[in-house]
Amino acid sequence: MKELIFISSAQKELSVEHTTIRNFINGDPLLSCFFDVFLFEDIPALDQRKDNVYLDEVRRSSVYLGIFGNEYGIEDKHGLSPTHKEFLAASHANKTRLIYVKGDNDNIRHPKMKSLLRLAGSELIRRRFNTVPELQAAVYSSLVKYLHDTGRLLTGPFDATVARNATLKDISVEKVRWFLARARNARDYALSETTAIKSVLSHLNLLEKGRPTNAAILVFGSMPQRFLISSEVKCMHFHGVKKLKPIPSYQVFKGTVFDLVDKSVDFVMSKLNRTVGTRAHSPQSPVEYDIPQEVVTEGIVNAVAHRNYTSNASVEIMLFSDRLEIWNPGSLPPLLSIKDLGKPHSSQPGNPLLAEPLFLTKYIEKAGTGTIDMYDHCRAAGMRPPKFRIENGFFILSVWRKQSAPAGTQPPTQSTEQVGTKSAPSRHQVGTKLALSEHQVKILRKCSVDSAIRDLMSITGRTDRTKFRNQVLNPLIKDKLIEMTIPERPKSSNQKYRITAKGRSRLAGKSKGKYND
Repeated sequence: MKELIFISSAQKELSVEHTTIRNFINGDPLLSCFFDVFLFEDIPALDQRKDNVYLDEVRRSSVYLGIFGNEYGIEDKHGLSPTHKEFLAASHANKTRLIYVKGDNDNIRHPKMKSLLRLAGSELIRRRFNTVPELQAAVYSSLVKYLHDTGRLLTGPFDATVARNATLKDISVEKVRWFLARARNARDYALSETTAIKSVLSHLNLLEKGRPTNAAILVFGSMPQRFLISSEVKCMHFHGVKKLKPIPSYQVFKGTVFDLVDKSVDFVMSKLNRTVGTRAHSPQSPVEYDIPQEVVTEGIVNAVAHRNYTSNASVEIMLFSDRLEIWNPGSLPPLLSIKDLGKPHSSQPGNPLLAEPLFLTKYIEKAGTGTIDMYDHCRAAGMRPPKFRIENGFFILSVWRKQSAPAGTQPPTQSTEQVGTKSAPSRHQVGTKLALSEHQVKILRKCSVDSAIRDLMSITGRTDRTKFRNQVLNPLIKDKLIEMTIPERPKSSNQKYRITAKGRSRLAGKSKGKYND
């Protein structure tokens, strides 16, 4: 969206300068991408007072560009000229004010113009000019600096740039505390959970002149998409092999980068088919999905961590009947090719300041091994290797499902479970009981009082929230052994879990020290 520049009302002596600057901004390849210009002389006759028109435009503008000469202008009943009133209105509304003064001889100026110049000089820096080319050069330099200072024109990494209009009030205390607890547990991070917010951001280099950067908002923001609209993730599930309407399941996820990863992984894993094996080698029945969860997680984390956040496009995750595709706005670093992704290579994060918190919480490793791990997991699962390509400004990952339905068929909307190598009805349908692991028994005992997920993860020593949900918590909910305290809002930050009557009966019937049925 373009910003409005208000050029001060012209006196006859400055008509050439005003018109020239208007044409210069509108015709410049760079400035015209960011600015529209309001020049009072351009508007048609209106059925309202002229001063109401131009003062309204001053308040609507982002930049007040004042070009002052020798004349003061026609005075109203209070002895103020339009130029003077415009300047006062811009000052009162805290607009960016750029003042350019024609000529060096102040002795020939109108007394009230000299007074206005003294007022302007006491509040901001003025620039003097004598010729139109000098004025053009000064205006161009000032507007480029304005674009840089406001984050519209990037000269450094995106994640290191100040988040426009954001303050420390837009940082979530709860999300910072969660990060500190997770980082201390995962990487022995030095800062304690009671560290001041500003100190945490400074330690992570997420402050610029006391203001939060784009990375700070993406990691800890209360509402990141308020400042970075396209940072959301779109997740779609199709029954066929093409992107066609209607879309059976479509979710747009918002939140921090951690929220985006967790919610997106949960979406994909909930739609995949799964196979339940026997308990021959483990107290808990092994579960295999037709795409390994490690591959899904790695692909989504890479997209969220390394995408081009200056793009207006969002990350798109599409699950088809035969494959998973992740479309990530951006490309590879200049020295890295698609062929390099299948062999050892250096870590070259597109957003280095964003990568650090993800590393400290073990969402990424920053070792250049992520894509190699994806190849290895697919190979171990007997699947085709993943495919990477760059197309129309997107870096695209395709992963083929291990047991995909033939083209044109519609797989079940719920996960298909198989026992061993033969298809069989779900264990819930035939009345068999969920085999409880040691961790699940601990959770049932803990849930005798309402408990938050962080408390449940703590007693089991788990650190990966997504894996904890899929492997430990969700089976208990599905088997109706525990339930949510706020079922109508499953993603509520106040959500807790409690044991059901069925869960109490199950727990009472277990032998001490045994965790399998």
